[in-house]
Amino acid sequence: MSNPFASRAMSLSGPATDIHPVTPHDSVDFSHVALALYTETGGTISFVTVAGQTRVVEVADLSILPVGARRVNATGTNATGIHALVLA
Repeated sequence: MSNPFASRAMSLSGPATDIHPVTPHDSVDFSHVALALYTETGGTISFVTVAGQTRVVEVADLSILPVGARRVNATGTNATGIHALVLA
């Protein structure tokens, strides 16, 4: 199978190269900074941005939140099925 990503430089404006399931935690950051967060079941997401700021947002089912994030906090998060879109 041909790999269209083989000769392409990774870019923040391009597609993510992987997606990781998120287990919310109040002190453990992701192994890779997320380009965006995908949520299967909506609700509240408390997360830490790349800039280190904690933000709380409401998201709908099947949402993509296009924000750089280093962690999803357990406290204050009730959305489920959260995934981090990453460049890995």
